[in-house]
Amino acid sequence: MFKQCAKLHFSVISNQVIYVPKHKPPDPNDFYNLKNFLTKHQQLLVLTGAGISTESGIPDYRSEEVGLYARSNHKPIQYQEFIKYPKVRQRYWARNFVGWPRFSNIQPSATHHAVRQLEMAGKVTTVVTQNVDHLHQKAGSKNVIELHGSGYLVKCLSCPYEVDRFTLQDTLMERNPDMKGSFSMIRPDGDVELSKEEVDKFRVPLCPKCEGAMKPDIIFFGDNVPKARVEQIRKQVSNSEAILVLGSSLTVYSSYRIILQAKEENKEVAILNIGPTRADDIADMKVSTKCGDILPELCNSICS
Repeated sequence: MFKQCAKLHFSVISNQVIYVPKHKPPDPNDFYNLKNFLTKHQQLLVLTGAGISTESGIPDYRSEEVGLYARSNHKPIQYQEFIKYPKVRQRYWARNFVGWPRFSNIQPSATHHAVRQLEMAGKVTTVVTQNVDHLHQKAGSKNVIELHGSGYLVKCLSCPYEVDRFTLQDTLMERNPDMKGSFSMIRPDGDVELSKEEVDKFRVPLCPKCEGAMKPDIIFFGDNVPKARVEQIRKQVSNSEAILVLGSSLTVYSSYRIILQAKEENKEVAILNIGPTRADDIADMKVSTKCGDILPELCNSICS
């Protein structure tokens, strides 16, 4: 019943599974309960987190044993540190430069494609994602709101200038022709571990208009989601009939408040995620299994 559907076309990388935490396979009750939820509701808002991108080979932060915190002593970059300290920016951009070719080449998982199928069938009207990896867009989803921004756009901190990340990579290659580096694991926002020597020789990007510092359009830890984006999401929640959460523990408040708003508006919420989430006690349905083991089959069952 839960075999991967032939209608979904995606690339499989052999080491992807190492970032997916231990989980139980779905059972028939999981399948039928979620199918009833998807059949019952139209105009779904889908909220996605790092758990769907682990299936593509990008680790999350918090999963036991396989998450970034469990596999390393890495601490995510803090917004205020990035703003204040040139050395922090140098370290970030050196790591991001080396990791970008691999990060930007990662392909959508079966879950990303299933969400797109549901969108094409008129079930999903909005995708709100906590991820910065652009994989929903690669899968073809149209109405995507990137809650925490995108690693594919870079902005100047001092003026309105902005640049596509691919274009910036060409500039960085010109400034750092001998920079190669090696790494074993990419991080959720695309950076990697490098030696101090590699970081110290890296020439950081500067704005070509004003020579200001450049920052990826990502909401770093300690920063706030822009008010306009928060309001845009609030309107989409109000316009939706129900919420489907995929691969998110809802630990950060920016995602959890979406669920709080939905419940205040008496909308049903279903959660599909490996392990517990912050909203388990208020959700109408919780299925604890890997999204890619059940959603593609559900999608084909509903959309055929």
